[in-house]
Amino acid sequence: MTHLWVRAEQRPNEERVGLTPDGATDLIAAGIRVTVEESSVRAIPIDGYRQVGCEIAAENSWPDAPLDAIIFGLKELPEVGTPLPHRHIMFGHAYKGQHSGRALLQRFKVGGGTLYDLEYLVNEEGRRVAAFGYWAGYAGAAVTLKTWAAQQRDQECPPVGVYPSKDALNAELLAELDATGTRPSAIVIGALGRVGTGAADMCEAMGVQVTKWDMAETASGGPFPEILNHDLFLNCIFARPGTPVFVPREALTAPRKLTAIGDVACDPDSDYNPVPVYDRATTWDAPALRVATDPVMDVMAIDNLPSMLPVESSQDYAAQLLPSLLTLTNLNAGVWGRAAATYNTHIKGL
Repeated sequence: MTHLWVRAEQRPNEERVGLTPDGATDLIAAGIRVTVEESSVRAIPIDGYRQVGCEIAAENSWPDAPLDAIIFGLKELPEVGTPLPHRHIMFGHAYKGQHSGRALLQRFKVGGGTLYDLEYLVNEEGRRVAAFGYWAGYAGAAVTLKTWAAQQRDQECPPVGVYPSKDALNAELLAELDATGTRPSAIVIGALGRVGTGAADMCEAMGVQVTKWDMAETASGGPFPEILNHDLFLNCIFARPGTPVFVPREALTAPRKLTAIGDVACDPDSDYNPVPVYDRATTWDAPALRVATDPVMDVMAIDNLPSMLPVESSQDYAAQLLPSLLTLTNLNAGVWGRAAATYNTHIKGL
């Protein structure tokens, strides 16, 4: 019997999960055994899993799971260096030359396990079957609006945290914006994608006027003076060769209305970064990096934005992923076969 083991997350500020109790019900009905670890932080309570027939295991006990179990989590494993004999479903961040990723692959190679990287679960057309993009855009726009509101108070953006729901986030942000007595203008690039849709929806929920651009509007390659004529710019595209520069470094000292950038894509180390005015990701404790003072420019570039809304983002992602989880009984075909082939290609390069 196929056995899916849902582990507890161990990364700080991570309360998301890739399977809901409703999804577990469907897996069990399909003949898949489901074990869910207890968690001190998971946004969805363990009782829901217990009630639908999941087996419950102790928090972080997955290293002792049966070797035929498929271990399912979202974020990184602790970097303890131990061999990994199980099959793991997770975001490995291991295929783009990352130092920690190479170490992770080495652990799989030594242990004999396999990584099914969630970023590389794709359909026949190469499109990802599940992504957190919408809620990354939604939360990213919210923090960027918080950054702008703080500027109106002559302050920098204060720390952010986990919200029990988007309604709670919206209520807090609405009060902050109302206190300014006005609303900023915003431009979203990548507005037709998941991330851009989430960013635009958040702005519109706050009564913010949004200019929506996508590939057609940026095909000229720039420069794009329209960006500098908005208060906020939300970058929601995946950088790749040929991506134009949206905000060059000289914009920092140029006449501009723009004072806050939300780089939801958050790829400051990339050679193709379309927002090369900053050099590092920001954090929950320090959400915005001040890159200019006259006039002010702050950049929001948090790399785990969906974690701010763990309930909504978990429910959305789990619903997208469930059809693929239901095919776990045949790991040699479909999305799992393609993910395994990707893993095998990279493991040979070690």
